[in-house]
Amino acid sequence: MLYHVRMDVRLPPDLGPAERADLITREKAYSQQLQREGKWPQLWRIAGEYANFSILDVADHDELHTLLSGLPLFPYMDITVTPLATHPSKVGL
Repeated sequence: MLYHVRMDVRLPPDLGPAERADLITREKAYSQQLQREGKWPQLWRIAGEYANFSILDVADHDELHTLLSGLPLFPYMDITVTPLATHPSKVGL
């Protein structure tokens, strides 16, 4: 199943520099592993924001939730999920 996911990161202003760097390093490693596995085929930065649009390709809603809640930055994110369906006018079906 494909999902369009918007993730807005809201780190607390009082987060220490070392903890911030650790979170970001772990987030990058986790997200890149999911990309290599094919579960996160699209990742786009939203210019001017600490946010991204992503396309995730997972088996079901439960796997999506597990994947998202495993993100190290998950506690600091506002996430909007939109399930996607094939459009009947798409060429190459």
